[in-house]
Amino acid sequence: MTGPLVPGVRIGHHQRTGRGWRTGTTVVVLPLGTVGSVDVRGGAPGTRETDILDPAATVNRVDAVCLTGGSAFGLAAADGVMQVLEERGQGHPLVTLPGAVVPIVPAAVIFDLGRGGAVGHRPDAAFGRAATRAARETPPVQGAVGAGTGARSGGIQGGVGHAVELVEQDDGTSVSVAAVVVVNSIGSVIDRATGLPWYPGDRPLRAPSAADLRRLHRHLDAQAVPTAPSPVFNTTIGAVVTSGVLTKAECRRLATVGHDGMARAIRPVHGMFDGDTLYGLATCADELVAPAGRSRLTRLDQILTAAAECVARACTNAVVEATATGSDPAYRDLCPSAFRTRRTPA
Repeated sequence: MTGPLVPGVRIGHHQRTGRGWRTGTTVVVLPLGTVGSVDVRGGAPGTRETDILDPAATVNRVDAVCLTGGSAFGLAAADGVMQVLEERGQGHPLVTLPGAVVPIVPAAVIFDLGRGGAVGHRPDAAFGRAATRAARETPPVQGAVGAGTGARSGGIQGGVGHAVELVEQDDGTSVSVAAVVVVNSIGSVIDRATGLPWYPGDRPLRAPSAADLRRLHRHLDAQAVPTAPSPVFNTTIGAVVTSGVLTKAECRRLATVGHDGMARAIRPVHGMFDGDTLYGLATCADELVAPAGRSRLTRLDQILTAAAECVARACTNAVVEATATGSDPAYRDLCPSAFRTRRTPA
């Protein structure tokens, strides 16, 4: 894929590794007029500006979403996103102060404190500024980049993944649906029994060799030994974006159904030590065309179905495409045989 995930949507990463660092920030910069809401499912979320996304709240627009490491400290990265957008004049206009804007930048964090060695090394406003300035419409890099740099999923390297679907309409137009997800889950994307993802991603894989499966089991067994007095906090966060015209309440439903995709790809999910959060966003560039003889809600239902599919694939892509950035091995390190393509007969 070479085009944008959703037209007008730009995604940027910034990260640091080495010398005590292993963390980063991912920013989803949205076109003017984007409507948004949110659904928080995990028991230990770290978020900013979620109340304003309630369908009953006044402001409809969202200018960007900040996904970042650093636990609650990392919420400071959103300050940098706001600074860049304010410089560009993008934000909620202040009627009493002509020319002044307040960018609406909801944020969510993952717990990756100390994974690089120094607890004090975490994203701040500079990370948000850098990720925002790096944002492009071209599909972003997947794996252990941006907010996924210090991510861990089921005891192996986590990361950032994305996926996109097109919902075709009767008049020949299509509506884009995409997901960008940072997987830092207590649960696993990989089925221990088969060594393959619970839900297929975009990269074709084959069953790992017996030796690789044993290596995977040895690593997972070692991870299961209690080494801390309390569970480690984790979180899977992300955004589902569509080009369709949706209301704020429908964006909430988009986020809600997106969590179904998370549950397909990560097991277990939405636990008391997860902070699972999904934003639902609509750029409102494409009208939803009702199928012949049916209501507009039928088309909306297709958008929601695509959202769950995209989130599930994005979760898998995040882990499968990751390379190790620290002490946690990546899936490709434990099961390299899964990536070997089958030879075709001559």
